[in-house]
Amino acid sequence: MLTAQSPHRFTKISRSVRISGHSTSIRLEAAFWDALKDMAQMEGLSTAKLISALYDEALALPGGMSNLASVLRTVCLLYLEERNTQIVFRRNA
Repeated sequence: MLTAQSPHRFTKISRSVRISGHSTSIRLEAAFWDALKDMAQMEGLSTAKLISALYDEALALPGGMSNLASVLRTVCLLYLEERNTQIVFRRNA
């Protein structure tokens, strides 16, 4: 399964984003940046604006947020799981 994937998808990429008026750098694997880009397009947002909105939502959660990169990876996983569920549902309908 891993050997069928492009090595690029595993490459860690750092990007600077502005959140609440502050610049920060986020380092994620390319596959996560691809998922975030897809999510942002679906929401009609730039990737930076999506990340800023997710940051604000994560801060509002009980217990807050300890690591933005971990939150983004988890959001990507949940998004992809939901998208795959919708695809399977459409096939079975």
